[in-house]
Amino acid sequence: MMAAEYGSDDGVIATNDDATSCKACAVSLGYWKDPYLPHVYPAAPDRRPPEINRGFYARTHSIFLLIQKFIQVTKGDCQIVNLGAGFDTLFWRLKSAGHTPVRFIELDFSEVTAKKTHYIQRSKALLQAISDDDYDIKLNRNNLHGFRYKLMSTDLRVLSEVEAKLEESEIDYSLPTAFIAECVLVYMCPTKSSQLLNWIAKKFKSAFFINYEMVNLGDRFGEVMLSNLRSRHCDLQGAAACATLQSQEDRFVQEGWAGAEATDMMGLWERLPRADVSRVMRLEMLDENELLTQLFSHYCITTAWTDTRWTEITL
Repeated sequence: MMAAEYGSDDGVIATNDDATSCKACAVSLGYWKDPYLPHVYPAAPDRRPPEINRGFYARTHSIFLLIQKFIQVTKGDCQIVNLGAGFDTLFWRLKSAGHTPVRFIELDFSEVTAKKTHYIQRSKALLQAISDDDYDIKLNRNNLHGFRYKLMSTDLRVLSEVEAKLEESEIDYSLPTAFIAECVLVYMCPTKSSQLLNWIAKKFKSAFFINYEMVNLGDRFGEVMLSNLRSRHCDLQGAAACATLQSQEDRFVQEGWAGAEATDMMGLWERLPRADVSRVMRLEMLDENELLTQLFSHYCITTAWTDTRWTEITL
C-alpha cells in the first residue's frame, strides 16, 4: 500500500478504531444522535471517561455546524472532501438533516476504505442514502462511487495519487470546496502536509479548510499525550505545527491560503449552543473540571480559506 520510505502505518490506521469506539460510547449515552454509526461500528463500545465523551461531542458538533453553515452559504452548490475520513458518518448525518452538497468525497488508507465499503454494502440504511434511481453504485474492494458520495483509497502523502483519485471522483475544481481533516496532518511529515495544503490552495478556485488537531504540546500535559501516542506506535511527525494556535494558523498562510483562524476547544465549547451544552452536561457527572479544561486546551479547530467569503463561517 505505502512506499517503503514511510514504514508501517498500522498505528495511525488503528486510531480510526479508537476514535470510532469513543464516538460510539458518546452516542450510546445520548451526547448526540447518530443512527448510522452502529452500521460501521457494530461492536459494543467501551465506556469512556466523561471528559472524553464531552471532548468528542464538542469536536463532532463543531465540525457538523461549520460544514452545515458552508453548505447553507453556498446553497448546496459545493463539494466536501473528508481527508482521512475513517468510519465517519458525516455524509449520512448531513443528508438526514437536509444538507446535501453536490459531491461528498472521503479519502483514507485502503485498509480503512475496504472495511467501510464492506460495512456500507451490508447496510440497507447506508446504501439507501447514497443511492439514486438514475445512477448505479459502482464499487470494488477499496472504493465506492455513489451519485454524490464517493469513498476512495489513497495515500495523502502522494499528491499524484490524491489528484488521480479526486478526478476519478469527478471533482470540480471550480466549485466551492470544504476540506475536513481530523487528526490527519499531524501524522504526516511537514514537507508532505505542506505540499498537500499548497496544492489545494493552488488547484481549487475557492477552498475552505477545517482542521481538528492537537495544540499547546510543549507543556507537561502535551508531553504525556505525545508519549502515550508513541507507545501506540503513532509518531506525530507534524507535531511542530501543533505548538501554538499561531503555528496552526501559520501553516496555512505560509502555503498560500488567504487567512486562517485557530481556536482551542475550550473557546469553541463556550460558543456551542448553550441549551445543548447544558443538556450534555447533565448526562454524566464530571468530578474534576480541570481535566476537561486541560483536554480542551490541548486540541483546537483551525479554519482556513482561500476565498474571503468563508470568513463568515464561524461558530
